[in-house]
Formats: sequence, structure tokens, C-alpha cells
Amino acid sequence: MSSSQLLKGILEGCLLSIIAKGETYGYEMIEKLYTYGFTMVKEGSIYPLLLRMKKEGLVTTTQKQLPSGGPKRKYYVLTDHGRTELQAFKSRWNDISKSVEQLLGKEG
Repeated sequence: MSSSQLLKGILEGCLLSIIAKGETYGYEMIEKLYTYGFTMVKEGSIYPLLLRMKKEGLVTTTQKQLPSGGPKRKYYVLTDHGRTELQAFKSRWNDISKSVEQLLGKEG
């Protein structure tokens, strides 16, 4: 299994966590993911996921004009449903990561 296949399953939770910290736009999310070591995530890979998250009611969007001019940016904010899903993701992640760490620690 490649790291990109593994990442697809956790990227939504990571994006929810980033958005939970405050309103943010797509490229900013890529930069934040990169600072946390997600260097394999490409800009084009998050937009379909963000669109799906919006359709599912996890996030809302607002278009804002930049003070410097230029094109408007789409900012994302978590909904209450998104916050609930983030908490569920954290719980699932804790369970899975503990199990994997236990298993890998016992190999050897």
C-alpha cells in the first residue's frame, strides 16, 4: 500500500482539524499540511475533498476579496456537523493508532 492510498483515508480528518482552528482557504491548508509533514499532498487533491465536505454539510464557504485586489478567495469554516465529525475522527484515529502501535511494537 502506498502512502498516498493510506493518506486518502485520513486527509478529511486532518482538513477538519485545520479548519477547526479558524477560517482558512485551500492553499493555506496545503501549507499547513506541509508544515506538519504531509509533503505528499498536492493542491489539486484537496479541492474535490473540500467540495464533498461542503456537500455533506461539514463546512460552509465564504468568498472574500483580498485587500490587495486580485481574485476572491474561498474560505472554509466548520459547521456544527463538521465539529461532530472531527470529534468522531479523533476517536477513531486514537483507537486505530493505538492498535497499530501495539501491533508494530510486538514485532521483532
